[in-house]
Amino acid sequence: MARKNLLAGLLDEKLPAGNSAAAPQPAGPIQPIQGLQSSAFGPRGGAIGAVTRSIEQLKAHAVLDLAAELIDASLIADRLADAGDDHNLLVASIREHGQQVPILVRPHPDHEGRYQIAYGRRRLRALKELGQTVRAIVKPLSDEQLVVAQGQENSARTDLSFIEKALFAARLEEGGFNRETIMSALSVDKSGLSRLISSAVKIPYDIIEAIGPAPKAGRDRWIELSTRLDGAAAIEKARKAAGGAQFPALSSDERFSRIFDAVAPKKPKAVRPTIWKSDDGLRVASIREDAKAVTVTIDKTVAADFGAYLVETIPEIYAAFKRRAEA
Repeated sequence: MARKNLLAGLLDEKLPAGNSAAAPQPAGPIQPIQGLQSSAFGPRGGAIGAVTRSIEQLKAHAVLDLAAELIDASLIADRLADAGDDHNLLVASIREHGQQVPILVRPHPDHEGRYQIAYGRRRLRALKELGQTVRAIVKPLSDEQLVVAQGQENSARTDLSFIEKALFAARLEEGGFNRETIMSALSVDKSGLSRLISSAVKIPYDIIEAIGPAPKAGRDRWIELSTRLDGAAAIEKARKAAGGAQFPALSSDERFSRIFDAVAPKKPKAVRPTIWKSDDGLRVASIREDAKAVTVTIDKTVAADFGAYLVETIPEIYAAFKRRAEA
């Protein structure tokens, strides 16, 4: 019963994110599993075979020290590369305190003896840089379980930017995952998922990659950028801005702002009003015309009662206009 409880605990375990809490370790002697046949010649290979299989199953959920070179990338990438201060701080923390929280991996489905990461990519990268082994929880996860664990862990950490979530959602859909699985992975509803996928699809990937995660940009500005990039001319402007000599030296949020401003819609030129003067030279009215309206403004300081008179006579003026049009 102890082994069953231990196995259940490892399967249901939810680890804190980051590098700040110690990981649980299996403890205590392993007790016989309930239902194990006492005969050495049972229908499934006997007691020895059952014990061997149970030990292998238990090892598959244990916290192990793995060589970093044995751990491959996740099934679906969820982050944009953007090395910076956060990575350096994580490396320094692990160098000083060690890896406090294991990453989650599964046995690689295609390559025996290798593993595939579900979450903890930044910790893995830091440990590779330090040349250290990686403490990892190994669980036999299906593809759906892998991406849900990956997405939910990152959602709990709230450190994925909007565009990273959008790309992750779009890649999951391209990978054949149904929308229910994607919504579960990202903890979003149908409308939220539609916004994510739409933004990732509308913005060319090379522009997203040039900008990076831009965590301060936020959902609304990324969605606005996707709207502004509706057309070849706008996309070309964005690429030209990204190709500037100083662009790579900017922070990710600054790169976003540079491209966001580069593709801002042009403000319509202000239409100068036409000034109408009376025979005696008074500036009685200003007339402003655009594609939608003609606006006549009467200057009351010059002709205080003319505005009221004009309003009263509009029916007569319009009737005269129609008679002339019909003539």
